[in-house]
Amino acid sequence: MEGYFATLASALDRALRAGERYTATFDAEDTDFVRMNRGKVRQPGSVSQRYLSVRLIGGARHAEHRFSLTGNVATDTAAATTAMTQLRSALPDLTDDPHLLLPTTIASSRTQRGDPLPASEQVVTEVLDAARGDDLVGIYAAGPVYRGFANSEGQRNWHATTTFNLQWSLYQRADKAVKSTYAGLGWDPAAFTQKMDDARVRLSLIARAPKRLAPGKYRAFLTPTAVEEIAGLLCWGGFSGRALATRQSALARMQSGERLDRRVAFFEDTAGGVAPAFQAEGFARPAQVPLVEDGQLVGSLVSPRTAREFGLEANGANGAEMPEALAMGGGDLAAADALGALDTGLLVGNLWYLNYSDRPACRITGMTRFATFWVEGGEIVAPVDVLRFDDTIYRMLGSNLEALTTETELLLSGETYGSRHLMSSRLPGALVKEMAFTL
Repeated sequence: MEGYFATLASALDRALRAGERYTATFDAEDTDFVRMNRGKVRQPGSVSQRYLSVRLIGGARHAEHRFSLTGNVATDTAAATTAMTQLRSALPDLTDDPHLLLPTTIASSRTQRGDPLPASEQVVTEVLDAARGDDLVGIYAAGPVYRGFANSEGQRNWHATTTFNLQWSLYQRADKAVKSTYAGLGWDPAAFTQKMDDARVRLSLIARAPKRLAPGKYRAFLTPTAVEEIAGLLCWGGFSGRALATRQSALARMQSGERLDRRVAFFEDTAGGVAPAFQAEGFARPAQVPLVEDGQLVGSLVSPRTAREFGLEANGANGAEMPEALAMGGGDLAAADALGALDTGLLVGNLWYLNYSDRPACRITGMTRFATFWVEGGEIVAPVDVLRFDDTIYRMLGSNLEALTTETELLLSGETYGSRHLMSSRLPGALVKEMAFTL
């Protein structure tokens, strides 16, 4: 695949004329998808797709064309050459782009991550055997994903990663279910078995009579999966250099002295994630970009266009300035001791439907989902009916934060809109002494 992309880039080099520049990005995947329902395979399939995006630049004018590839070298090199001709004809009709910024140095790189995975048939058989007798619904997606970059200056970047993502729920009845995920770079049968055993224990617990709680403030432990939903909402502009410069970020108050608990640290951890170490314009991404340290905002994600417009330094961010490998530092609470530390309160396994109820105050609202339990004396006693929370990040990860788990969990994005997304997060669980629930 890497040689195939190199051939396409060479064709673009030959098609270039004096005074012109180009950038090209390559996106491809070979993915097995298997959907399961009621403990049986319902929809197996495979997807192989390749796309090339070519941008031709003349001065400060540029035009881009994205097209699918056939896999036939002769056909695809001809299509790449034709794309250059079409873009060249469009440039005279365009205006200069005042915010165009391209790299001035060549930063080539090559990354290949992930172990060979077992055949998908083998994995699915293992999953269904482990769930025998239970109502399992889920999806398994696995295989290699490729990203490439080339430009007329001779920069070449290649990124290939092989990952899997298994998401499943065990249903007890109606909407009573336990949701689990297992994802990573290498399949470990023992790790999967532990995940399934944990899900089965929770499934037996939600069979108990549910506890209905009145609106109010409750002590809570948020699992890494629940923390992911909160952190994911912050990713929508919270760490954006542009949003911070225009005071539209939900974290804008942190620019004026508002802070989180001193134990809270967020950073973009490209080295520890699955995203490529380069972006669409060819800027290299640092191994880590600090965003929050000691509870204080110390950085942001800055795309090339934002850098040009606001006089900032680009640091490899994508155009949306969203994290692709967000990580949060762990604390000193062992995950095995989390329920004991909670003592009495809520164990929140999942959250969903999150949104801002007051963006400037970073106030977030959302619902508990699937298995949320009431805990007394460090022991789960009953499932809890669905609750809505409404609280600020400055309370949940600030004044009300009691502890973070020492262990952090790598969570891969399950997004497959258009293609599998190379995004991840690594997060701890969080013990919160008080969380506000409105209904």
